[in-house]
Amino acid sequence: MKTIITSTGNTTGAQFDLRFGRAAWFCLYNDETGETTFHENKALNNGHGAGQMAAEQVFELGAGKVISGDFGPTAKDVLDRLKIQMVIIDNDNQAVSEIIKKLK
Repeated sequence: MKTIITSTGNTTGAQFDLRFGRAAWFCLYNDETGETTFHENKALNNGHGAGQMAAEQVFELGAGKVISGDFGPTAKDVLDRLKIQMVIIDNDNQAVSEIIKKLK
């Protein structure tokens, strides 16, 4: 399964970002291959509808799960409709690599 982890930067050493729609980067982790790729959040600077736009990007990237700190109501609705699992972690004092280790 492919998992999106919200991130403040584009490396696995970057801090986990608690924001979904306004996260700077999405780390796409493929648990079958172990590959990670980083994608800029296209919704980051969108004035309105960032959650919906970010949820659509997650779908386009083929993820079945998203790990973030919070999801707004619109993002939740879109992710639910697309059958993408949401996992909430409320600790932003960790690197993306630490979350990946927990997924393994």
